[in-house]
Order: sequence, then structure tokens, then C-alpha cells
Amino acid sequence: MGRDTAGGRDRSRLERRSFLKAASGATAAGAIAVTGCLGRGRQPGTVVMTAASDVAGIMHSDGDGPSIQQALWDAGLDQDIRVEIQTVVSDSASRMQTTQSALEAGRSPPDIHMMDSGWTVPFILRNQTVNLSEQFTDETLQYVNDSYLEAILETARDPQNGDLHALPLFPDLGFTLYRQDLIEDAGYNTGSWGTDPPSWEEFSAAVRDARDQADLNYGYTTQAAAYEGLSCCTFNEVMTSWGGAYYGGTENLFTAGERPISVNEQSTIDAIRMMRSFIEGEEDNTLDGYPQICPSAIVQWTEQESLNPFSNGEAVSNRNWSYAIAETGTEDAFGEDLGVMTRPYAVSQEEAEYEGTGGTTAALGGWNLAVSPFSNRQEEALQVLEAFATDTVMLSVFELGGFLPPNLELVAEADQSDVGPVARYADVVQSASENAIPRPATDLWPEQSALIYQGINAAYRGVQAPEVAMNDLANELEQSEAEVQANGN
Repeated sequence: MGRDTAGGRDRSRLERRSFLKAASGATAAGAIAVTGCLGRGRQPGTVVMTAASDVAGIMHSDGDGPSIQQALWDAGLDQDIRVEIQTVVSDSASRMQTTQSALEAGRSPPDIHMMDSGWTVPFILRNQTVNLSEQFTDETLQYVNDSYLEAILETARDPQNGDLHALPLFPDLGFTLYRQDLIEDAGYNTGSWGTDPPSWEEFSAAVRDARDQADLNYGYTTQAAAYEGLSCCTFNEVMTSWGGAYYGGTENLFTAGERPISVNEQSTIDAIRMMRSFIEGEEDNTLDGYPQICPSAIVQWTEQESLNPFSNGEAVSNRNWSYAIAETGTEDAFGEDLGVMTRPYAVSQEEAEYEGTGGTTAALGGWNLAVSPFSNRQEEALQVLEAFATDTVMLSVFELGGFLPPNLELVAEADQSDVGPVARYADVVQSASENAIPRPATDLWPEQSALIYQGINAAYRGVQAPEVAMNDLANELEQSEAEVQANGN
């Protein structure tokens, strides 16, 4: 159950912090003015936070309409604190570089950095984030640790001591969207698919038959371009559903240097061969029993390019994130004809060799908020984060932007008329959280991710045979891990 976030407990703690700040801050305010920060045009109560346009668009409203800013105030944030968004690009790799440049230079603002869950840990390990376990009120810290999705919290903690250094703004989970009406018209029963997805063989046959019967251009669309989304998410899901893994079992996801490299094992190679079958049909390095259902263009597609054919009614199925459910599940789109599930699978959990692999999967994505240690408005920034850690604000972010709350219990409690069609699939969201597969969020991941997505994309395109591509990748990953050991990290 959620807590009464607009009530006395949260408000009093935030107001007490504000009072202490005001009581001791006259000298500090003078020091800030001397350094010239206010000369940059910022109002005294302004906290600058980085975010892409999707979050920037809901932070403020033109008039009296709902906004994240208003929700923060309603949750107890001091009325004189206003969040200003520094808009950054949506591409995760570019945003990491921008964040790294700002923090290495000690620049402020920004006061709050919105960090991809896949690369928050490296900044924590470089002491470039404020330790929230030391700064949050006991009540807020307990609520976050007790109520937030554990998998997203792991991406925001110091792996060495478990301290929280970033606050999850929203997790994201991978979903398979499909036209339930078209697949059932083709003779398949999808009644249990939501929480008990079919095998890849059954799914691909159903998509092929539905595509052909409805005379559509596309069967299944997904993301397979050479970018972070391939290594962290779409291939991670497919590989895991075959019982494969980058570094053995899930116990090795948050450590580096002394872990096995398993990316060149048969389960991973078969996962690539299946995707080759989906793209090319019966060609070299494919797998029997899996029909051609994907356009060859997926090797250049990211999220929106893959969603467009599906939302336009030209495809049977699409792999995407929760925002795609919000977009295609409305009555103006597919309504209740939209089916949603996690990934199909090739081997069961019992058949898989590695812990945490096999069966249905859902990649874990999402974004965290970290306070810059170089900010001279840390107190205000911490107040903003504490306000974000309330049901009021999480539900507003969910309602206005379609972003899942880090406390996923709120999805089941939400009214569909308030938050949109995602609430209709609360059981699927819960299943996805239980089967979430994180990316390996270590300080090596940004470097290793590029090696992985380049190798996988080359194998998908047929530039290299799957065995060759994965053996080359295994050698590169082993070298990367060996460098960590040599450096004593």
C-alpha cells in the first residue's frame, strides 16, 4: 500500500529541512552571490535538472493544468523551490558523455543529473554523486528501500557498501505488444499470453499467420540497431529467454574482473540464429522452425522506428517500453484489442544452465536522479528528490508521462481513467517486474556495451557468422575483464 504523501508526515519533514536551511543559510547565500552563480540568470530557488524532452514537457504547465512541478509542491516541496529543466538529447550514450563532461569539470548547474540506470554506477564509483543514504530523512530512505522495485534500486546503489546514491525516477520494462484481434482471427488462443507467454516457435507462427491473413506489411518489429538498446535490452531479453548470459548467472551482473565470459556458448548463438531466421528466413546461419516475421530494416531501428509501423496498423507485434502501451492502448488506437505480455521463451527456467535465465524475460530500463556533489544548491536539490519519492509525484509522472512508478504497487491501485491504458495491464507489469533482467551495471558496462552491440548487430546483418562474432566478442570481453584484474580493481 502507498502512504499519504500529501499529508503531515512528509510535509513536516520537508518543511523542517527548509527551516534549518533558512536559519543557517544567510552566510551561504552571500557566498553563492559572490561566486557569481546567481549572475547566470537563475532565481534563488531554482534547481536545475537534466532531462530529455519527454520529461521536460510535463515538468511545467502553461496555466493551472497538472504538472510535475505542481505535484512536487503538493507533496510538500517548499513553494519557493522551482525545478528548471536543462533539456538534453534522448540518446543515452550521448547523455552519458554530457553528464561525464559536466561532472569531470565540476560544473554546476546542473544540480540534479538524470542518469540512465545502466550507467549510474560508474558515476557512483567515481564519487561524482551525493550519498543519499547520508542525506535523506530516515522516513524517506526507509520508504524507498522498502517499496521501490529492487532491480532498479540495485542500479542506484554503491555496489561496494549498498548506500543509495541516486533516486529512481522511473523504471522501465520491456513488453511485447501484439494485435490480439488479428492473432485470434488467425486461429490462436491468446487468453493466457499476458502472464504466461508462448514459446518463440508458437509466437512466430502466430505472427506469420496473422500477418498473412490480414495482408499486413510487417509481422514483428523490434530494435536491433547498433546502439545501447540492443546490448542492454532487446538482445539481453532474447538471449536470456534461450538460457544464455553475458557473464554466467545473474549473480555476476554487478561485479567485474573475476567473472566467467559465457557469451559464445550455444544458447547465445542459437538466440542469434533465431533472430537471423526472423529477419532472413531460410538463409545461412538461421534456425529451423522459425519463420521470417521481421523486416530487414530492424538492424537500423531503435524504439520509435520500430513502433511506428505497429501503431500505424501495419504490423502484428512490436517489442517496446511502457510508453508504447500508453500510446497504442487508447480507445483512439487499438483499445482492448491490444495484447501485452513479456517475452516469449525458448527454454524454461528449469532447463536453463544459469541462475536467472530461461523462461519469459523483460529487460530492465529506466532513469535515476543523482545530486551533483558540485552543486551549491544541494539542500534544495535533496528536497526535490525527497518530494519525488512520494506517491503523489510518482502517480503524477505516471499519469502525465506514462512512466511506470518505481513503486509498482501503484500501478494496480491506479484508476485507468487517470493514468491511461497501462493500468489495464497491471498483472503483466507485475509479471515483468518479477522476470526483469538488468543489464550488467558495472563501471565497465559503457565500454563493454559498445563491444556487445557492435558484435550482435554484425551477426544479425550476416556480416559475421554467429559463432565467429561471439568468439571475437568473448575475447574482447575477456581482455576488458583482465585489465580490471591487472589494475587491482
